[in-house]
Amino acid sequence: MEERRKHKRTEINEPGLVSAAGSVMSCVVRNISPDGAAIDVENPAFVPARFRLVMDNGATVHECSVAWIQKNRIGLAFVAPPQTRK
Repeated sequence: MEERRKHKRTEINEPGLVSAAGSVMSCVVRNISPDGAAIDVENPAFVPARFRLVMDNGATVHECSVAWIQKNRIGLAFVAPPQTRK
């Protein structure tokens, strides 16, 4: 399969949160790049097409759109630069 990503993904295993419309769901961020990420969730049916991925205990927030879903793994495209809070 041909690699089409602009940036190489960095493998990580960090907790995160899927946040949309007042709802929050836990996830595990498996890999990340400047353009997107892959997350694992318990039930992808509850993940909306656009949401915020919250990482680093709320220090980093990415606006995301779903690029693909395979079982419990979801590929994300970042639609804006990350917001960071200190």
